[in-house]
Amino acid sequence: MKKATHSDVLVIGGGIMGAAISYYGTKHGLDITIVEKGEIASGTSSRCDGNILAIDKDPGFDSQMSLKSQQLVEQLNKELKIPFEYRNPGSILVCENDLEMEAAQKWVKQQQEAGLDFNMLDREDLRNESKHFADDLYGGLECKTDSTVNPYMFTFSMFEEAEKQGAKIHKDTEVKHLYKDADDQFIIETNKGKFTANKVVNAAGVWSPYIGEMVGVDIPIKPRKGQLIVASRQEAVGLRKVMEFGYLISKFGGERQVDTLTEQYGVALVFEPTESQNFLIGSSREFLGFDTVVNHQVTKLIAKRALRFYPTMADMTVIRTYAGLRPWTEDHLPIISHVDEVPGFYIAAGHEGDGISLAAITGKVMEELLNEKPTSIPIEPLRYDRFKERVEYT
Repeated sequence: MKKATHSDVLVIGGGIMGAAISYYGTKHGLDITIVEKGEIASGTSSRCDGNILAIDKDPGFDSQMSLKSQQLVEQLNKELKIPFEYRNPGSILVCENDLEMEAAQKWVKQQQEAGLDFNMLDREDLRNESKHFADDLYGGLECKTDSTVNPYMFTFSMFEEAEKQGAKIHKDTEVKHLYKDADDQFIIETNKGKFTANKVVNAAGVWSPYIGEMVGVDIPIKPRKGQLIVASRQEAVGLRKVMEFGYLISKFGGERQVDTLTEQYGVALVFEPTESQNFLIGSSREFLGFDTVVNHQVTKLIAKRALRFYPTMADMTVIRTYAGLRPWTEDHLPIISHVDEVPGFYIAAGHEGDGISLAAITGKVMEELLNEKPTSIPIEPLRYDRFKERVEYT
């Protein structure tokens, strides 16, 4: 009988989280095996934009965590051998009415007080930014530290370096059963054979609840569908990531002054120029289980919303459209945590649309937890048991 492959740490999931955990883990001496049920970066990590943002994060812990991640990505750009199209142009939120401008001013003040590089923009600033902006926009705000990467290449780059550092990567390897044996060791049964490990990290994104069920752990993550359009550029529409201020309202579940369908599908402008000179246009937010079929009505709404802010983009050429799933949690923060009920079992999932933004800090914190070191950021808000407490006390 073939002997099970043993490692100190087994990571389930070959997306951006698995890549970051394996990179930082092997760099700091951990013996890591990664199992991925498909190809590397074949799930959410290949169906998203590539922004490392602080502009859309709640002031305080959330934005500080993002800032730390931005600093780590800047460092990774120097450390990793495979380039991942890192650029650091900053990003913009645009406002279309007085109420949004008032809210933006409060947002900027809070972020500045938290030590982030935020500034208000007026109409003239927007005109200087791009001649393609609609004339009736009121202004907006910018975050100068925001950066962008190619998420697919970023994932590959970290995995490639992790492999050089000793990580063992098993693709097309789906976990079927996960349990502990009499010696308190994890047994991981897959379609490619059996693995054993002292510790297991569940970095399976939207599929992490299925892994949790195998060890009796209820993980409150739901898939939230989002669509994007990839368009070819006729001329330089803009050089920086642009979102409407309503994106924040849509993200956090507030009410917006938009038509019923735009509200229903959570459509809000996201514009991102890529290094290949195309641009991504989004976005939408829906709870539809694991459905990733492109809804053409949503595509039309996204295009219509883009034209509200960039009227001259009417003749753009759409290259393709696609949909992906974001791992959503009710408080919009990820779970980066051990699970007390199952010693040695960890979760690194639930980043919703912030997976690329927070991958580096997630990988770093998971390495610190696994090595039982002090963490780079406070991890209290990211604990798994915060949801259990909420149920008990509400």
